Amino acid sequence: MTSLVLFTALVVAVGLERLAELVVARRNAAWSFARGGVESGRGHYPVMVVLHTALLVGALVEVWVRRPEFLPPLGWPMLVLALGAQALRWWCIATLGPRWNTRIIVVPGLPLVDGGPYRWFRHPNYVAVVVEGFALPLVHSAWLTAATFTVLNAALLTVRIRLENRALLDAPR
Repeated sequence: MTSLVLFTALVVAVGLERLAELVVARRNAAWSFARGGVESGRGHYPVMVVLHTALLVGALVEVWVRRPEFLPPLGWPMLVLALGAQALRWWCIATLGPRWNTRIIVVPGLPLVDGGPYRWFRHPNYVAVVVEGFALPLVHSAWLTAATFTVLNAALLTVRIRLENRALLDAPR
């Protein structure tokens, strides 16, 4: 029972972190729009919100209904990966500054960011999303949620990255 409560606290903490992201994203969207920012890909955004919410809810429901054991050889490494994903996400947010957003908003005239994690990956925030998507549920052996989110997120990211790349290419420099 203790592991269920601790896992619930972890998922709630991630949920609160996501709410903090939305506050940052809203502030950054205002900054971008004030500078002529153009939004792309609005159609997929509600699907993304539902999917990411379902990750958190699904992990909790699966763990409380199925009651899988906490398996230390799996759980501890997955916790490290989940926390690492959070660190990478906030590194991305810090690197992009007011240009970071959960939506696709490009401010014309700004150069592409090539510092921080963007030195090595074109879309490092999505690396964080992918890792968190399987690691967080697997902290407490919620493999159904991990597998379902991973498959659905792969489909979503295929659309999202294509839209984001197009928006970045089309923006005047």
